[in-house]
Amino acid sequence: MARAGTMQWRSAHELRELFLTYFEGLGARRYRSFPLVPDDPTLLFTVAGMVPFKPYFLGLRAPEVARAVTAQKCIRTNDIENVGRTARHHTFFEMLGNFSFGDYFKKEVIPWAWKFLTEHIGFDEDRLYATIYLDDDEAHDFWRDLVGLPEDRIKRLGDDDNFWAAGPTGPCGPCSEIIYDQGPEFSCGRPDCGVGCDCDRYLEIWNLVFMQYSRDESGTLTPLPKKNIDTGLGIERLASVVQRVKGDFETDLFWPIITKACDISGVKYGDAENSDLAVRVISDHLRASAFMIADGVLPSNDGPGYVLRRLIRRSVRYGRLIGIDRPFLASLLPVVNEIMSDPYVELKEHGSAINQIISLEEERFGHTLSQGIELLENELNKLKSRSSAILSGEVAFLLYDTYGFPLELTEEISSEAGVEVVKEEFVREMERQRERARSSSKHSSAVMAKNIYTELADRLGATLFDGYEATSSDNSVIAAIIRGGQVVDSISSGDEAQIVLSRTPFYAERGGQVGDTGVISVGDAVFDVRDTIYLSGELIAHIGELAGGDIAVGMNVSAVVDAERRDAIRRHHTATHMLHEALCRVLGSHVRQAGSMVGPNFLRFDFNHFAPLQAEQILEAETMIYSQVLANLPVNTRVMSYAESRKSGVKALFEEKYGEVVRVLEIPGFSTELCGGTHVRATGDIGVVKIIKDESIGSGVRRINAIAGMASLDLFQSTTSALRSVSEILGVEADQFAAKIEELLEDKRALERRNQELSLRSVLDGIDSRVRNAVRVDGIALISDSFGAASRDLLRKIGDRIKQIEPLSVMLLAGVDDDGVTLIGMASDEAVKRGVHAGNLIKETSGLMGGSGGGKPAMGQGGSKNSSALKDILAKAEGIVRNQLEVAVKK
Repeated sequence: MARAGTMQWRSAHELRELFLTYFEGLGARRYRSFPLVPDDPTLLFTVAGMVPFKPYFLGLRAPEVARAVTAQKCIRTNDIENVGRTARHHTFFEMLGNFSFGDYFKKEVIPWAWKFLTEHIGFDEDRLYATIYLDDDEAHDFWRDLVGLPEDRIKRLGDDDNFWAAGPTGPCGPCSEIIYDQGPEFSCGRPDCGVGCDCDRYLEIWNLVFMQYSRDESGTLTPLPKKNIDTGLGIERLASVVQRVKGDFETDLFWPIITKACDISGVKYGDAENSDLAVRVISDHLRASAFMIADGVLPSNDGPGYVLRRLIRRSVRYGRLIGIDRPFLASLLPVVNEIMSDPYVELKEHGSAINQIISLEEERFGHTLSQGIELLENELNKLKSRSSAILSGEVAFLLYDTYGFPLELTEEISSEAGVEVVKEEFVREMERQRERARSSSKHSSAVMAKNIYTELADRLGATLFDGYEATSSDNSVIAAIIRGGQVVDSISSGDEAQIVLSRTPFYAERGGQVGDTGVISVGDAVFDVRDTIYLSGELIAHIGELAGGDIAVGMNVSAVVDAERRDAIRRHHTATHMLHEALCRVLGSHVRQAGSMVGPNFLRFDFNHFAPLQAEQILEAETMIYSQVLANLPVNTRVMSYAESRKSGVKALFEEKYGEVVRVLEIPGFSTELCGGTHVRATGDIGVVKIIKDESIGSGVRRINAIAGMASLDLFQSTTSALRSVSEILGVEADQFAAKIEELLEDKRALERRNQELSLRSVLDGIDSRVRNAVRVDGIALISDSFGAASRDLLRKIGDRIKQIEPLSVMLLAGVDDDGVTLIGMASDEAVKRGVHAGNLIKETSGLMGGSGGGKPAMGQGGSKNSSALKDILAKAEGIVRNQLEVAVKK
C-alpha cells in the first residue's frame, strides 16, 4: 500500500504520457487530441474529452474501437471572470480521459483508476476519498469491496456534484469523483470543512462518469443503447498535486509564462494580489489563444472567434494594469511553445500565424483601449458623483461599436467600480444596428441526434467513392431514396429526392470543394443531380429531380458526372493549393489558409495576412504559379497515416479536420499538402491562374478570388475586347491609355476650377449686402442662409469671406442638392471668445433635421437627407446662438 512520501515530482509532460501509456496497456487506442471546435452544433468548443465521442455514446455511429484514451484540448468559457482569481479556473485546459463504448463499466474502471493513482503516481491511499451518486449502491460496493476504501471515505452526493452531462442535452449519467486530501494547510478553516467543500483541501482529482442516459430538451432521461465509461482527469490539477504547489498556476504548465510576464512588466509575483491576478490571467488566456488559432479559429465578432478576440483583449487590458503599455503577448509565445509543443506540434507548425494574428489583434485593440477606458472612467465618475450604480446599455454599446470593447469587458471594469450595466439596453442597441445573419446549411444532419440520415448511415455504412479517377460508373445500386424527409422505396417523374448509391463517382461537397452534378439513369428514367453532399458520416446523397420514368431502391443504375464541370473544378482546386504555396513564399511563412471555396468558375481563398497585397506581390505570385504550370509537373496523390504525414512535413490546411488516414497532394519541388479533393493530373492542365480580387474580410484575414482554365481565357478575351473599344474611343493604343486619361482628367480639373471660381464670384458679389443686413445677436452678425447647390468647399470659402468683412460674426451656411442638405457652421475668433460654438450649432440644427454633425467652436459641419425643413431650421439659428451666449454669461 502506497503511503505519503512515495509520490515523486513529475513534469506535466511525464504525467500525460504515463496516463496514456497506462490505458494503452489496458487495450485502449490512443487518439491524438481532437480540434477545439467540434463537429457538434450544440457546442461552441470541445468542453470535455468525451465530446468527440458523443456520436458513439448516442449510438449515432458505430465506434471504431471498444476502448479509447486521449489527452484532449478543451476550452470552457462559462466562467472567464474567475480565471486567475482561483487556483483552478481556466479557459484552456487538457483533460486526460479513458473511454469505454459498451465494453468495460464500473467494475473495471474503479479499480483501474485507483491503481493508476496509487501505484503509478504514488498517491497516499489514506488521503483518497470517493464520492458517488446518492442511490448508486453498485459504485459504493465496488469502492468498498474491490478497492478496499473504508465506508467513511465513500461519500454520497446529489445531482450538482455527482451527475454529469456535457450540456443541457445529450449523453449523461451518474459519476464517481476521486478526491485527494491536500492537508489542513489548504483548508478554508471552517469547522465543517470536508469532502464537498469549495476550498482546495479536498480536491477533486478524477471524475469517473458512468454514461448510461441521454437527456432530451424536456429533461427526459432515456437509457443509451449501451453502458459507457467517460472519465476526466485534468492534467493541470494532477500536476499541482504531484508537483506539490499551491495551485495550477504554479505548475510547470503555467509558471514559466508567469515568470516571463513578470520580467516584461517589472512586477514580482507575490508582492501584490492585483499584479498576481494579472499575470495569471495573461498566462491562461495566451495559452488558450495560441491553441485556438492553431486549430483555425480567427478573431471575429461572433462564435469561437468572438471568444478568441475577447481573451486577447482581456490579456492586453491586464497587461496595461501592470504597466505594460506596448505590445507584449507575442514575446510570451516562445515560452508557450517550449511547454506545450510536445505533443502539440500544431503550435510550432502554425507559430508564425499565431504570432501574427495575436500581434495584429493586440496592436489594433491597443490603439483604442486607452480612449475607451478614459470614456468609461469618465462615465463611471459621473455616476459616482450622482451616487448612481447603473451604467446605461447605450454607453456599453458605444464602447463596443466604437472602441471594440466586448460587453463583458465593460461589465468587468464597471463591476470593479460597483456599477452594473443595463444589459437589456445593450442588446436593444445591438439589434437596432443590424440584424444578425442566420447561417443556414444544406447538410441535413445539422443536429446531434438520431434521425433518418444517421439511421441510414448505421444501416448502409459508408458510400464507396470511386471518383478520383473515374467520372462514370455502370455498376452502382440504389441503396436508399429520401423524398420529403422520409425514406421511400421509389420515386416517379417530377419527384425531387435524395438518392444514395452503393458506390458513386460523384464528389460530395467537402473541404471547400463543391459537390458534383450530372445524371443517374436506368432505362428511360433519368435523375438530374443538382448537388452531392454528405448526409451523415460518410453517407453520400445525390440531390436532384427525376426528369422521367420511375426509379426504385435496388436498381442497378448508371451514374455519370458532368465531366466538363468536374474538370473545371479540378483546375481551380489544384490552383488553390498552388496559390497557397505561392502566397507563403511571397508574403511569408505566417500565411495559413482560413477557408476556401472551390467551384467550376472561380476559387475563393481566405488566409491570414495583415495588409492588402501590393500589385507587385500579386504579379509575383501569379508568375510563380504560371512557371509551375509551364513546367507541366505531375500532380501526385498518395494515401498514408496522418501521423506519417506530419512526420514527413506535409502541410495541413488550417480549417480542416483529419482522420487517421489521409490523402497527400504533391506537386514535386513546389507544394505538399493534405487534401481529399479531386485534382488535375499535371500542372499544365490548369492554364493561367489570375487573381481578380484581394479584400479584407476581418481582422488579419484576407480573401482572394481567382480564376483558372477557361474562366481565365474568358476574362482575357473580354478584357481584350474592352480595351479595343476604349482604344477606339480615346484614339490611342493601349500603352498610351494612362497618359491620355491623365490629360483628359487635367482638362476636367481645370474646367471644375474655372466653374468654381465663377460660382464663388457670383455668390460673393452679393455677400456684402447680406452681411450688412444680417441679424445681430448681442452685436454679433448672424448670417444664416442657403446658397443653392454650393459644395462644402464653396461654403467654407463663403464663410472665410464673411469673416473678412465682419470680424464679429457667426454663420450657418447651407447647400442643397439631390443627396440632401450640407451644413457648414463658422464663427470668428471674437464670436468664439464671447461663447459661440459653431460645432454645437451644427450638431443641434442637423439633429432637428434628422441628420448629424458637430465640430469645434470655430468650425463645424453636418447635414441631413431631409431638405424640406431647411427654411425653418435656418430661422432657428438665432435662438440657438442667443442661448449659447446666455449660457456663456452665466458661467
